[in-house]
Amino acid sequence: MKKPAGSEKKRVRRSSGLASNGSNPAADIPSKKQATKKDVFQSFAEKVRDHKDLESRWAVLQETRVEYFRGKDFVSFMRNHPELKDILDSDKNLETEDIANALLRRNLLLRCDRVVKTVRPGKKKLSTWPAHLEIYHDQVFSENDAFFAWTFVRRRPLWQTLLSFSWPVLTLAICLFPVYPHRCKLLILYSCAGLLLLILSLLLLRALVFSTIWILLGKRVWIFPNILAEEATLEDLFQFWPKKDEEEPPKWTARLFYAIVAVLVILLLRHHAPNEAARARYHKRVSNIIDDVLEWSPRLALSGMMEKQTVDPNNSNVTEGSKGSTEKADPLDDIDGDTNLNQNEEDVENAEDHDESS
Repeated sequence: MKKPAGSEKKRVRRSSGLASNGSNPAADIPSKKQATKKDVFQSFAEKVRDHKDLESRWAVLQETRVEYFRGKDFVSFMRNHPELKDILDSDKNLETEDIANALLRRNLLLRCDRVVKTVRPGKKKLSTWPAHLEIYHDQVFSENDAFFAWTFVRRRPLWQTLLSFSWPVLTLAICLFPVYPHRCKLLILYSCAGLLLLILSLLLLRALVFSTIWILLGKRVWIFPNILAEEATLEDLFQFWPKKDEEEPPKWTARLFYAIVAVLVILLLRHHAPNEAARARYHKRVSNIIDDVLEWSPRLALSGMMEKQTVDPNNSNVTEGSKGSTEKADPLDDIDGDTNLNQNEEDVENAEDHDESS
């Protein structure tokens, strides 16, 4: 059977329309594949950045703080965690260098170089983790003294987002501290004082250990090395074991000089230490301030405002009351004056009688 001519014309029109519009499905397949590849490499970069085994630091790159890592650390990280390549799907068989170059082409990474390229006086070699970086001219992956900074913004977890909403509530709670009950004030005061004492004691112990080992042995040993770090996880923040000292040992003359200075400072502080009376006065003054803060309440504040209004001389009612009180006090003053005069007269008469009898 012959097909109608109208159906053939419709097919020709449809094919010509597809050709004229340029919406060929085969032409759209590569762009979709590229989009999926970009998403795959983006997810791979986020997974690698959030991993704890890849050591990274923060530095300043063109007045911007960036997180960066070293090329040799990335190679060892991928060697120890090959399962992360499964995120790349069809590109999971690529080598580590090819994966890093793909991240550089997609602007997920940026190769950087150290700003200070000379060894500073008193040090044996360049800093392992420089604090200032600059963009390297050749954006190709390398292991030898190469640094790579992440260019995308890390996604915040849900708990950080929820925690950010709690800051206004905490600020309002701090402002309302004076109206808290007395027990709550005591609890907050002792908790804050204990936390502050713990921090100061930890810093003092850290300084004493460092100074003692530095003077006696000439080694730089900082316990809790990351306690003052700006960017550190909770696990790294309370890391107790110190890092390896990579600097030159100090000279014995410098150690002796600082030992003499430390002894003189201790003797000076001991000589000028306050006595018992001064410590008692200071303790009383501080305790009075704390008592004023703890015992303050809106009821006392309102009663103090009422007392000020009653004593205010600008108020007409108060002035009339004060006039009435003075008028009431005048007869009493007159009576006191009369009694004093009568007593004086009696004393004079008694003296005259005594003279006559004599």
